[in-house]
Amino acid sequence: MAKGKGPMIPGNMNNMMKQVQKMQKEMQEAQAKIEEQEFEATAGGGAIKVVVNGRKEVIKIELKPEIVDPDDIEMLQDLVMVAVNEALKTADETMSKSMDKLTGGMNVPGLF
Repeated sequence: MAKGKGPMIPGNMNNMMKQVQKMQKEMQEAQAKIEEQEFEATAGGGAIKVVVNGRKEVIKIELKPEIVDPDDIEMLQDLVMVAVNEALKTADETMSKSMDKLTGGMNVPGLF
């Protein structure tokens, strides 16, 4: 049996690495774009509005005066929590959809 070199893998590996680097760059750009976006959610029929950014930071909470009832502070707390969680969920879903478009739905470890 003659000893020889196998198929030229280095060229294929180099090409694959370029593709991975390109995908990684596109993913970083998409993530940066989403981090700057704002996501809004409301609760209590619009009496509470919460705005978060893609970095999952609350940047604004608006309360209509009629929602503030000193005798029922728990309801206000619950509505704020609902609106914040919904806004964060929307931000997460947007990030996931964007990454899925770039990865073709592949599960890429270490993305999030």
